Amino acid sequence: MDKDMQDVMRKAEVLVEALPYIQKFNKKIIVVKYGGSAMSNSDLQRSVIQDVTLLKLVGFKPIIVHGGGKAISSWVSKVGKEASFINGLRVTDSETMEIAEMVLGRVGKELVTMVQELGVKAISISGKDSGMLHVQKKYSDGQDIGFVGDIDRVDPSVLNDLMDNDYLPIVAPIGLDDDFNTYNINADDAACAIAKAVGAEKLAFLTDIEGVYRDINDKSSFISRMTCSEAEALIDSGLIGGGMLPKLGNCVKAVKDGVRKVHILDGRIAHCLLLEIFTNRGIGTVFEADED
Repeated sequence: MDKDMQDVMRKAEVLVEALPYIQKFNKKIIVVKYGGSAMSNSDLQRSVIQDVTLLKLVGFKPIIVHGGGKAISSWVSKVGKEASFINGLRVTDSETMEIAEMVLGRVGKELVTMVQELGVKAISISGKDSGMLHVQKKYSDGQDIGFVGDIDRVDPSVLNDLMDNDYLPIVAPIGLDDDFNTYNINADDAACAIAKAVGAEKLAFLTDIEGVYRDINDKSSFISRMTCSEAEALIDSGLIGGGMLPKLGNCVKAVKDGVRKVHILDGRIAHCLLLEIFTNRGIGTVFEADED
């Protein structure tokens, strides 16, 4: 068999391997939290958008929830403001909130353009639209950190309407309080709340790490699959720290809230979503309920 035929056969094998997953997840909702290096590298950005668009074309109903932290920081610096932090959380005053909303809106429209270049209809919205994300003011150990909100209510009707009309929703994590003040929201938290509200089958976090390790310094300690109780035990062990700790907590909460599977994937790997969802092995860490 010549090399060209071998390449064709390998492609056929990949498609056959993907078939049962395509059948299983047809018309199921997947929420993709998009951020980190995958947003700042143009090649990785295109790879992620290609993945999500393909998921849409083969029958998934994807929703993208995007961050924009690095771009926001860049624009804050450009206007001559100095970032202020309390307990590691950015203090978001009214001017910074205006910048964040501007930047997140621009990011959303750029993603819409990329999706539509691939032949899929997309719409960029924020949590303010149709009152989708309602928040309460967030405090850090009792200290005021400005216009940063915790989600207390989600109205998914606009998302359901968009998906029912064959659109791919792209959501910026911004919400409103009772007095219609605008608040920035942690994108991971927004993705979890949205996944619960729409009854998502899957929630995928694109990160800058391969997945979860029992010991970050020991590559052989990688965990490809965890139940909620195992994840909670790992959190309680004190072995996990930094930004992975709240992400693990979000994964556990999402599964307990009814999301069937939650994935932590390395967004620095091209086509990580397709490799995780449509291959038998997968490449990241998947979380599921204990009874599974």
